Amino acid sequence: MRILLVSPYHGGSHAAWADGLQRHSEYDFSLLTLADRFWKWRMHGGAITLARRFVADESLAPDVVMATDMLDLTTFAALTRRKLGATPLVLYMHENQLTYPLPADGTAGPMRRQLGERDQHYAFVNYASMMTADLVLFNSQYHRDSFFEELPRFLKHFPENNELGTVDILRKKSQVLAVGVDFGRFETGDLEIKSVSHSPVSNLPPPLIVWNQRWEYDKNPEAFFAALYAMEAEGIPFRLALCGQQFGKRPSIFNEAIQRLGARVLHVGYAEPEEYKRLLWEAAVTVSTAHHEFFGISVLEAIYCQTFPILPQRLSYPELIPEAFHLRCLYQNQGGLIERLRWALTHPVEAKEAADKLQTAVSLFNWTNIAPRYDQIISEFQN
Repeated sequence: MRILLVSPYHGGSHAAWADGLQRHSEYDFSLLTLADRFWKWRMHGGAITLARRFVADESLAPDVVMATDMLDLTTFAALTRRKLGATPLVLYMHENQLTYPLPADGTAGPMRRQLGERDQHYAFVNYASMMTADLVLFNSQYHRDSFFEELPRFLKHFPENNELGTVDILRKKSQVLAVGVDFGRFETGDLEIKSVSHSPVSNLPPPLIVWNQRWEYDKNPEAFFAALYAMEAEGIPFRLALCGQQFGKRPSIFNEAIQRLGARVLHVGYAEPEEYKRLLWEAAVTVSTAHHEFFGISVLEAIYCQTFPILPQRLSYPELIPEAFHLRCLYQNQGGLIERLRWALTHPVEAKEAADKLQTAVSLFNWTNIAPRYDQIISEFQN
């Protein structure tokens, strides 16, 4: 089966997902992409550019078209209708513009030109694309549930013909299908082995805490650094690696924390693959304080490297962690975060034992396990 994957904002997790599908699926995937910049223009004009390229490329004759949420699928389908005909359309929702959280500061973030007000046009692009698709896939149950909880309120904003009946229509053609993760790239190989106790790479004291998420407001770095300052005040030793991806100007909270924590900070900035792998295997703890997470690839990567996770008891995280570990790993408030971080830093043996077990649990998200589910769903849907 030939599948055309259309990705107008092709980078980061979107590109990793597409690459994983292409390498692990039994089917023949062709990619039609644009670079990951100017996200608003990608949602406006990306469909026109990619439709033009698709129509002009005679080698592309797909049995199924799969698109990401950044594509205006309605426009793409209209402009390619003579070539596509009745070809089935699948929309994969990595994220959405209806429930994506906005910063408290209206002068910053993606809607600063609207003074912090959500631009409903982008949410409508997602909605219309879902209406156009024959099948809609969400990357987590949390993502699906939160979207459909908000969708009726969104439609009620409109003065008439607000089409509330479409909510059930969309529910019926929506499923949950997790992102696969390429854990194979984290195999230690020639990575220096410092200990054979529990892990291919030991956690040398003081314990290393890793932040491997984006350096942006929706990841709530303020709460993360507040917890570290609490550990500092209590005299609990730790080291810190800040290796998430940065976009544009670095948020000031990072500069303040780097200066305050001084010698505790051993890495700052994006880490290349080998360095990133080394940091994850050396790390004792990974922490998320996110306000937004529809899935959580970076957290799964850290857990696979036997790093103990401390995560909010919200968003998609309860789906990633087995219920038996919820009490130890998931927190409800800042006090719970500090309590769990204190425990993990002062009980390294117990934390490591838990991390070893969690590695086995999250291996279920390996592409070798996830790709066959994509193939099955696409095959059943196409037939």
